[in-house]
Amino acid sequence: MSHREKWGKGRMKVIGLSEFGGPEVLRSFELPDPRPGAEEVRLRVHAAGVNPVDAMVRSGKLEQMYQGLTPPFVPGMEVAGTVEEVGSDVDPRWGLVPGAHVVGFVDNAGRHGGYSEYLALPARSVALAPSNASAAETAGFLNNALTAHNVLDAFRLPEGAALLVTGAAGSVGGYLVELGAAAGLRVVAVAAQDDADLLRSLGAHVFIPRGPDIAQRVLEELGTPTDAVADAALLHEQIAPAVRDGGQIGILRFWDGDPGRGIKVKHLNVRERRTDRDAIVRLRDQVEDGTLTLRAAMAFDADDAVAAHARLEQGGLRERIVLAFDDEVWQPGPPGTDPLTWKP
Repeated sequence: MSHREKWGKGRMKVIGLSEFGGPEVLRSFELPDPRPGAEEVRLRVHAAGVNPVDAMVRSGKLEQMYQGLTPPFVPGMEVAGTVEEVGSDVDPRWGLVPGAHVVGFVDNAGRHGGYSEYLALPARSVALAPSNASAAETAGFLNNALTAHNVLDAFRLPEGAALLVTGAAGSVGGYLVELGAAAGLRVVAVAAQDDADLLRSLGAHVFIPRGPDIAQRVLEELGTPTDAVADAALLHEQIAPAVRDGGQIGILRFWDGDPGRGIKVKHLNVRERRTDRDAIVRLRDQVEDGTLTLRAAMAFDADDAVAAHARLEQGGLRERIVLAFDDEVWQPGPPGTDPLTWKP
């Protein structure tokens, strides 16, 4: 029985929570189908990415965002799906027509989140999916790639500048390495020793194993401080000494530290780019041309969201966890495939 047959016309299934807690609080809810408004498209969601921020929503770490809102609260900030309906005033040149395979960024709040069978999203948050990626792979890249893109845009480093990336083997860190290398930066990657080969393959010029006294070891290895640190590992004051006077540190979660020496601490939130369609399309294009490498997908059925979040909390994964909402998913097509016409 399909979800549509189970829930009934005009209703849809979401995975959410009515109270904060561990993975076990996630369960199915029934909500009305969304309809697209002006400049929006309605998607049938095939797969939704599962990210650490989703676990923060679930656990209550972001409870303040949900004050005054009525549960269920639905996590999820990235999806792969098929366009089902197009609202008014959507630019026809974007190719967002019924049947198109797309990737979408979800500015989740309250009952609006990626863990949903159907979504109405701003058309500017949606782009045609990479033709060389499956639905599951597509669902797991945009949030992290856009986060990395946002960091590098904020830094505005000149070609040849030294960029230090902590947590470089993680999903955000890996894209920081690839995008930094593509921009002509000298990328210094900090991660576990076992990830050295991976990071060199992604374009890191220098690899330094994580561990105690990391800032001192960076300075010893390079002989000079770096121009900026993209701190995906949240090392904060531990890594600040590796930045030159007047340099920059990009922070992805709250830190109220002040490293001094004229260092600019930039608190960055990917939601700032939620409708930056040019950036989203560029990242899609960089997947297609090989600049960005997609991680393999570890797919869980949406009904197994508890297990998916439990696996996320175990850590140590290089695959991306996604929730699959149906079996009608697409596979990558040959080079040059038109995402509007490709059928596996």
